[in-house]
Amino acid sequence: MNRKNLTLKNIIYLTLAAAIIGGFVLLFIEIVDELKENELIRFDEAVIQYVQAFISPRLTEYMSVITFLGSVKWLAFSVIMAVVLLFIFKKNSLAWFMVLSSGLGALFNLLLKWIFKRERPDIRPLIEEQGFSFPSGHSMGSFIFYGSLAYMIIHLAKRKRWKTAWTVMLGCFIIMIGLSRIYLGVHFPSDVIAGFAAGGAWLTIMIIGFRYYEYRKNV
Repeated sequence: MNRKNLTLKNIIYLTLAAAIIGGFVLLFIEIVDELKENELIRFDEAVIQYVQAFISPRLTEYMSVITFLGSVKWLAFSVIMAVVLLFIFKKNSLAWFMVLSSGLGALFNLLLKWIFKRERPDIRPLIEEQGFSFPSGHSMGSFIFYGSLAYMIIHLAKRKRWKTAWTVMLGCFIIMIGLSRIYLGVHFPSDVIAGFAAGGAWLTIMIIGFRYYEYRKNV
């Protein structure tokens, strides 16, 4: 009976995971198709103009701080600190999960940027950025790292309220980082959405891999 319940649980979990990955992948593909046909210009320009209508010196300072928390330097530092703490507390599997999800995810983002080679927007940029624009590295990297943190909290925390609170907070934080890239004029909105989609698909795949490893280890 327990074996049947376990099998049913695994089937439901894998079906849900496949649906999530499929949704993220389809969203990314849809954006790519629209990008190739130059049908994103109106959408991107309209969103940028709306967001940048709120520009002010104080808000720009705030958004600059938010965007830094999605930068390569900050994420690399945060991953290293998280991994060290996880190894100290004997959570070796989660430490390797963090290394592989964020490390390989960063390489995946570079590959996607090299494939599409989209130039950055030139509509009132408030800061200077180098490299290609699509998909947004800040958005993708933030989704993977902060999403990984949310998953680890869900995995380790005992109280449901803590799981919910941290997941919602980190989710809002991811959205704010993406929004900061549009506000600062260094990414098109479609770059940000594509970054979220690619990051979501990648993170879900890594979570499935981690859960499979944990399952095999405990069999």
